[in-house]
Formats: sequence, C-alpha cells, structure tokens
Amino acid sequence: MPSRHVTLRQLRVLLAVAEQGGFSRAGDSVGLSQPAVSQAIRGLEGELGVKLLDRTTREVALTPAGQALVAPLRRVLGELDGVLEEARGSGAAARGIVHVASAPTISGGLMPLVLATARERYPELQVRLSDQPQQLAVEAVRDGAVDFAVLVGIDTPEADLEQQPLFDEGFVLVCPAGHALAQRQQLAPADLAAQPLVLLDHSSGSRPLIDRAFARAHVDMQVAIEVGHPATAFRMVQAGLGVSVLPALSLPLPDADALRAVPLEATFSRQVVLARRRQRSLAPAAQRLWDLIAALAAQRTAAR
Repeated sequence: MPSRHVTLRQLRVLLAVAEQGGFSRAGDSVGLSQPAVSQAIRGLEGELGVKLLDRTTREVALTPAGQALVAPLRRVLGELDGVLEEARGSGAAARGIVHVASAPTISGGLMPLVLATARERYPELQVRLSDQPQQLAVEAVRDGAVDFAVLVGIDTPEADLEQQPLFDEGFVLVCPAGHALAQRQQLAPADLAAQPLVLLDHSSGSRPLIDRAFARAHVDMQVAIEVGHPATAFRMVQAGLGVSVLPALSLPLPDADALRAVPLEATFSRQVVLARRRQRSLAPAAQRLWDLIAALAAQRTAAR
C-alpha cells in the first residue's frame, strides 16, 4: 500500500539531489537550505524504508533503490508540471488575462487605441502586450506563448497559422524638412533610386514588402543603415544619414519641424492581420479582444 506520508516536496528534493549531484546545489535549485534538503531525504528514506543515497565527504550518489525511483519519478513529475502549467493557463483565461504580440509599428500605431478601448469597455480584461519583431511574434503564436498576434500579413501563410485581414496600409518616405523630396505630393520607387536608405531590418514584416516594391520597379536600393525600430530610423534621418521608407502606422513624426513624411505610391503597401494557431479555439477573453481589434480596424477603414 502506498505511503500516505511521502510528500511532493520530498520527491522534488530527491530529484534535485540526483540532478545536481549534491545537497547544497540541490538546495539552491529548489530554494531550500542544505539542512532542509538533508531532512527531506531522511524523511523520505524513513517513510519508504530504503536507502536512496550514499553520502561521502566528497560526493552524493544514488543507491540502486534510488536509481530505480528517480527514473520514473522524473517522468511523473514532468507530467505533473505540465498538468499544473495547463491549469495555470486555464486559470489565467478564466480571470480574463490575454497575451498578445504585435510588430513594433503596429504596437505604436494601432495598439494604444486597442488597449485604451479595451480598458474602457472591458475593465475585467488584463491585456499583456509583447512588442516583438514579426518573426518572434509569429514564433510566440506558434509556441502558444501568446493567444494571438497583430502582424503584417504573411503572403505565404504558415500551415499552422490562421490569418484574418484587418486593413491595408501604405508607406511613407521620411526625410529631413529641407530635403529635395520633402515637398512632393507622392513618390515612386524611381524617385528614391539614388537616395541612401535607412530601412527596417529583415526581422520586420515590412522589409520584404519594401524589397519587393523596389525589385518590381527595377530600382536598385542604396541601403545605408538597417535598424530594428522606426524610432531609431527617425533619429538616423534627423542626423542626416539617409531617408527612410516606413509604414504609415509609424506616424506621427517625432519632430514635425525637422522631418517630413511624403506618401509613396501604392506599389508600397502592406496588409495588417490578426494571426492565431489554426484550429485552436481562443478563450472567451481572448476572443473578445480579437473581435474588438477587428471592429476598431473596420471603423478605421470606414473613416478613411
């Protein structure tokens, strides 16, 4: 008959000693003092009636009985941790906690309105926003680290991702106020042929679209600097290091006196989408936020 007095703590301590090879290191890994670790092992050995560890002044080694216990114990505790983690996730969903990732330009241009509206309409929701480059946001959705993401549309969709289009968006050229192109009404790729460009790097969902627009127009890009965030691009342009092609959601400009934003023709465009794991239902709180973002995007499109 199984003992009623073996505790989960004792089993975790034994596994820690086996993995760390000593009482002191095991204590550090589970947050216990060395005497507390020794006491837990003695209690477990006493309850089971077998010796689990051979102790010397130089090392701690598992006995045959200890080895026979640790192998299945590692598997069982791993399964238990998985069950507990799933329960924590269910609890978070029940409390209205929603984890969302979004690409940097979308985080700055769309998500402030989303979060403010969500707070007003659904005060019970707790939205945890991760501002991440496109590639990391996609991985976060795939791995289940977030409930869903707001991204630049993927032309060749991942098989395990479902996308819902929100709106199409144009690009602008950001240049110094005194630049020769600053007073133009609209620009084409050919107008930028000789310009040193400050562009978002390839972790951005927008960069492949920019590259493609130049390639379709048969214009060679003069890439001077690659950056990870629009805020950095603004600073580079202000410093006179080049001009930048950025999504319109990057606006407003940080310095309207020093910089100008000139619309680019429609060959530069992108689609903003909601993305989640395919054939995975969202928790009610996450679905509510998903629907809110879709509604706000529709209002944005209608107001243009």
